Amino acid sequence: MSNGNKIKNKKVVFSDFLQKIDDIDFVKEIIDGLSSKQKYIPSKFFYDTRGSGLFDEITKLDEYYPTRTEKSILKTIASHIVLKIKDKDIVELGSGDGSKMQILINAVPRDFLENIQYFPVDYSMESIEKTSEKLSDDFPELKIHGVIADFLSQIDMIPRRSTRLFCFFGSTLGNLTTVMAWEFIKDIRASMQKNDEFLLGIDMVKEKKVMEKAYNDSRHITSAFNKNILNVSNEIAGTNFNTDNFEHLAFFNESESRIEMHLKAKKKLRISSIYLSNDITIEKGETIHTENSHKYTPEFINNLAEICNFKVLDVYTDKNKWFYVVHFAA
Repeated sequence: MSNGNKIKNKKVVFSDFLQKIDDIDFVKEIIDGLSSKQKYIPSKFFYDTRGSGLFDEITKLDEYYPTRTEKSILKTIASHIVLKIKDKDIVELGSGDGSKMQILINAVPRDFLENIQYFPVDYSMESIEKTSEKLSDDFPELKIHGVIADFLSQIDMIPRRSTRLFCFFGSTLGNLTTVMAWEFIKDIRASMQKNDEFLLGIDMVKEKKVMEKAYNDSRHITSAFNKNILNVSNEIAGTNFNTDNFEHLAFFNESESRIEMHLKAKKKLRISSIYLSNDITIEKGETIHTENSHKYTPEFINNLAEICNFKVLDVYTDKNKWFYVVHFAA
């Protein structure tokens, strides 16, 4: 997909906008993070082929409630939602495996499908291809335009054909810093025009042990997922990490209202790279911060609507009120 902007398949059109981002920009992001006082690697680098596969396994774990809870909400509201989106194109930011979108599209009457175009947007080319092909097979009437892009910085590159429903599921908003989350939502709002709508999935504050258990599963799949980001760093930035030198650490930071994932060094390490003028020293017990997963309160929804000038159409939740799906209008 490196040649040209649009690539046609039998049933699907793809646009690859990642080629517009210089590889050295990704290197700089990683090196800058590792050179910070609190070392970090941006969480978007989790999702290489292995990382995407491990995350898919995580979503099926008993301890990991967000995916199944959000899907249960979508199954309950799908028939109601589709009545409002039957004439809109659907833009799914961070589409992943497309399984949540499949729930919504499955509720759309078949004679409406040919009027809808679905735009899955994701950083992973492989993920976009799999999602697009599967949904195309399941819903042959549906037009699909797969977009390979960094949706945090390239949202304005997503093609517009009609009025749109933006979808941002999976509590992915919570993975961003507070500042990044607000800026991103503002970017979505700026991309919306009259009659556009927005579905947002957010994970809510709940009992601490429930939240922490979701990120410390008994099969250690989350640990493997967390450590794999070091392999991605090695591939992109030429670092020399050995995952055996780190242990997975995940906990709820109450003051920041977020789960934090870190990689904790088991011993003193020296990390080198051709992009580093000097090696980076990591002390025993020092951590590399790899992910946040912010948890929200109902007040956040009202603040979001007020600050970003959204109209709240509906707020959907499960019986435990663990997860919300919020329906906004421009």
